[in-house]
Amino acid sequence: MYNGKTPVLIVVGGATASGKTALAIEYAKYFNTEIISFDSRQVYKELNIGVAKPTDEQLNLVKHHFINHCSVFDEFNAGIFETKALAILNKLYKKHKVVIAVGGTGLYIKTLCNGLDKLPLADYELRKKLKNELELYGVEHIYQILQKADPLGYKQIDSKNPHRIIRAIELVKNTGKSLSEIKTSVKNKRNFKILNVTIDIAREKLYENINQRTEIMIAQGLEQECRNLYHLKNLKALQTVGYTEIFEYFDGKYNLSQAIEKIKQHTRNYAKRQITWFKNQQDNISHIDFDVEKLKNHITAD
Repeated sequence: MYNGKTPVLIVVGGATASGKTALAIEYAKYFNTEIISFDSRQVYKELNIGVAKPTDEQLNLVKHHFINHCSVFDEFNAGIFETKALAILNKLYKKHKVVIAVGGTGLYIKTLCNGLDKLPLADYELRKKLKNELELYGVEHIYQILQKADPLGYKQIDSKNPHRIIRAIELVKNTGKSLSEIKTSVKNKRNFKILNVTIDIAREKLYENINQRTEIMIAQGLEQECRNLYHLKNLKALQTVGYTEIFEYFDGKYNLSQAIEKIKQHTRNYAKRQITWFKNQQDNISHIDFDVEKLKNHITAD
């Protein structure tokens, strides 16, 4: 066990379907601690199959925070997550020297570790104009606007997430900077040490995992879950891979087989962006080289 004076946050990151949950639980059991989830969709009670939440068995093995935390009707974002997660960490560090964080939402863990970027206020006039264009021409059109405005940084934004795209366009146009340049100049000091562990598996294996998991979701009843949530499809929380494709199937854009293939494709695209994001983070450690014993030694020696 770790008996150092400075508490440690072990951040387990990586692409979707890479095995983050299982590894985080292994670490948490070893260090006899709890898990902070930084997944921006698993936080919602109403979303289950489509967001690949930990199973009941996994949740019973180790206490998880921010799983089924709020409703899709509630306001929840990176800033709220930072405030709540820091408060929970302060309580956990009174009884644990090590806490595990796991997830795939880069903005959430960046906020928890470094604080929020100091960004300009919303440009409501531009936002209204972009929302009108979104209604008229669709999400691909506004993504092309972002690509033209920021040819270097646009790939950082999910091409299927209109809210993120519109906000990115606002930032680029109002700052005159690329998204890559808009970074926190000063990191907020934390009272815990941060150790990043990024899962890195072969791309072919990752894609195989994604395809298999999609088929499992369909077998578990993703179509019915989406049918139950269809009336909420315009909520931000529901504009998520795995849901939007089935909603489009309901709307007649695809047949079911095509929708399933779209889910696989869009999930692979999302995984590529996650891989890029986590690789760009400093001081990452491959889990292949760090089982729990080696991880403990690294914490102690650092």
